Amino acid sequence: MRLAERTKAIKPSPTLAMNAKAKALKEAGEDIINFGVGEPDFDTPDNIKEAAIKALREGFTKYTAAGGIDDLKSAIIDKFKNDNNLTYEKNEILVSCGAKHSLYNIAEALFGPGDEVIIPSPYWVTYPDQVLLNDAVPVVVETREENSFMIDPAVLRKKLTPRTKAFILNSPSNPTGLAYDRDTLGKIAELAIEHDFYIISDEIYEKLVYEGFQHYSIASLGKEVRERTVVVNGLSKSHSMTGWRIGYTAGPADITKAMTNIQSQSTSNATSFAQKGAVEALRGPQDFIGQMVSEFDIRRKYMIERLNNIEGVTCKTPVGAFYAFPNVSSYFGKNFNDTQINNSLDLSTYLLEKAKVALVPGSAFGDDKYIRLSYATSMENVKKGLDRIEEALRNLK
Repeated sequence: MRLAERTKAIKPSPTLAMNAKAKALKEAGEDIINFGVGEPDFDTPDNIKEAAIKALREGFTKYTAAGGIDDLKSAIIDKFKNDNNLTYEKNEILVSCGAKHSLYNIAEALFGPGDEVIIPSPYWVTYPDQVLLNDAVPVVVETREENSFMIDPAVLRKKLTPRTKAFILNSPSNPTGLAYDRDTLGKIAELAIEHDFYIISDEIYEKLVYEGFQHYSIASLGKEVRERTVVVNGLSKSHSMTGWRIGYTAGPADITKAMTNIQSQSTSNATSFAQKGAVEALRGPQDFIGQMVSEFDIRRKYMIERLNNIEGVTCKTPVGAFYAFPNVSSYFGKNFNDTQINNSLDLSTYLLEKAKVALVPGSAFGDDKYIRLSYATSMENVKKGLDRIEEALRNLK
């Protein structure tokens, strides 16, 4: 039996693969510091858990409408109005099994053979593969560290063709932790209107920002850009609910209807009682987010300072998410005994095997000069892991 051709074009998630390898070593008795996983190390707040438990006890365990329960859609609508100055109707909202599922629904609904989808790099590892799985062409456009990894609108203009269907925007970004300012968003919006392409705006990290950074949803910049934008968000990062698998989209009604039909034939609804927990997450107390962000901020400052003090390493200061994305290319070509470091995968493997620190090579995100570290782990682990990295890099000659 032959597999479908599309399966040959994709690869497993490198972040999940590295995390699995780190877990296997840990289970074998190794003392592994894991900087690889993009998951808050905080527990889901109790009030959210209790809402889901209450739903279970009351028998809310059956199918729901494929696109999500009305209570949750209403809470999402209120969130967009209060946080982003955006007004949506229920037929413009879709609740899915995590933001990754939301993104895949968009790809299924919008992309087809010959369509081009512009993806700035560094990018989240899943974007290109979801484009490929739907027979479209990912057009990767490099960004520059000195420009805070924001795409230059003039460069974007040059990459547009009659086949350009969409532009994927991720702000704040995974893997860099950098984010777009309002002025640059406005210029991207103007291009979308002028050339009539969609914007897929992944805003999953919008609540995790530091030092007063102001997040803007590009859809809020005007009616015309709103009509061309599908906003993706969820509760995994903001409310430490990764395992609950609740993501959602807001966008034009015709696109949302198509996505809902697709979802009805793939997964049907997101888990019923998880949706009830999500209502509480959006409507209940939000002080947990501030507390979590404050702790992340302490780790962020420490990690970035330590990385920039390592000889040959440079790292832009992230303004959001919980990642550091240091440039480590000065170590390429160096050796440790019979191990030569030629690229970010070699360095990541070396650090895992020799320093017992798990992280993700930049090649997974489209830029081989870097590695990604997550500071969504304890301060003790941050300090211990960075000590090990510094020593391991010092040993390369």
